[in-house]
Amino acid sequence: MAKQKTTVGTIDNEVLAFTAGRDVELDHALIEVDCIGTAAHVTMLSRMPVDPALITDAERAQVIEGLVEIIGLARKGSFPIELADQDVHLAVERTLTTKLGDLGKKIHTCRSRNDQVAVDLRLYAKEQLLGALEEAVGLVAALVEFGKRHESVPMVGRTHMQPGMPSSVGLWATAHAESLLDDCYLLLGAYDVNDQCPLGSAASYGVPLPIDRQLTSDLLGFSRPTHNVLYANNGRGKMESVVLAAMSQVMLTLSRLAQDFMLFTMPEFDYFKLPSEFCTGSSIMPQKQNPDVCELVRAKASRVKAAELGVYDLIKGSPTGYNRDLQEAKELFMEGIATTRACLRILAPMVSATGVNEQKLVDGFSPDVFATDRALELVGEGMPFRDAYHYVKENLHELEKIDPREAIQLKTHLGAPLGLDWEYFAARAEAVAESVQEERASFRQAVSELLGIEYPIA
Repeated sequence: MAKQKTTVGTIDNEVLAFTAGRDVELDHALIEVDCIGTAAHVTMLSRMPVDPALITDAERAQVIEGLVEIIGLARKGSFPIELADQDVHLAVERTLTTKLGDLGKKIHTCRSRNDQVAVDLRLYAKEQLLGALEEAVGLVAALVEFGKRHESVPMVGRTHMQPGMPSSVGLWATAHAESLLDDCYLLLGAYDVNDQCPLGSAASYGVPLPIDRQLTSDLLGFSRPTHNVLYANNGRGKMESVVLAAMSQVMLTLSRLAQDFMLFTMPEFDYFKLPSEFCTGSSIMPQKQNPDVCELVRAKASRVKAAELGVYDLIKGSPTGYNRDLQEAKELFMEGIATTRACLRILAPMVSATGVNEQKLVDGFSPDVFATDRALELVGEGMPFRDAYHYVKENLHELEKIDPREAIQLKTHLGAPLGLDWEYFAARAEAVAESVQEERASFRQAVSELLGIEYPIA
């Protein structure tokens, strides 16, 4: 059988292809962060108190110059990862060795590909989580603006999908906005769990040289290093699962929002009108405007949850220490994040451009929708609630002339249709946006200092 020589040994071609899997393709998304992680590791090696020095400061500068060059190539889509490399880590090492000779062979000192991929995925997740948070805040803003614009437009509130009580478009829209704001704090929680540097754990058990793991953590802009070197690698898979769990909660909110849009844009309701540019036609029925965006968001929520459960299932029975099963988590991780972010981006402009049919919303009210409100009004006049309940139930005809616009004007307490605190939504969204800006600025400053250039590279 044909064999191929690689950096880590001669391997049968079929075995090489099987074990590399999709890493050769997927790892293009990790080239930049792998170079950044390598820059921190080499900087740490150059400062390690050993004699003779493993890497001199001048050699460190050479390596970082080579890494910056690779980042530039990656940004142009011109950095190849070959099957013989197996992954981004060995592709970077091969390139540096070709350029720098024996110096390139030194960069893997005191580390394993295990902690390389662990730090790469955490650096990747940092930027992805910050991007998702920005996009979530964008959708929150669209929902809040939509709700404020239609604050006084009445809308039947439903339970069991049946007419229940007077509500408003503003209440409906901001309910989804507040759900998404809570999801933002789950994303921030996932960001904090992820914000630990595993680099330096090597193959999970540390090394017999005086490496400085705190230094590499600081150089990479992490809040702290993972303390236990075995857990640093055991955390692989768990971290992906945590991030995907937060993403799946975002998708839960988006799926319910999409479902509502599909329901309330049906001709039988006609409450809302989706913008035509967010709908697709039929290949046979000329008149159709299908809510395909909403249907796909609903379906993709299941895909993201499946990715989360897929990672969870991969690691739930794994013994302590690295196991190659984890390689299969990478694709699920990247797909789940990309899917969630795509859904956030597509829904924000759709919400902003959605029309509201006020007359249809008003026409959707029947007298019985006002029954509970009327019973409570009678309570306010001194009647015991259960007596008021039965009185209204037996005299629904008395509710026929109530105006839904006037009915919602009476609901002014905290969080009710006319008691919505618009500053509350703005303040929560602003707090999330500020956290994103602070974290991104801190990370970029750390990487700029590490590479000695302005980061991100233009």
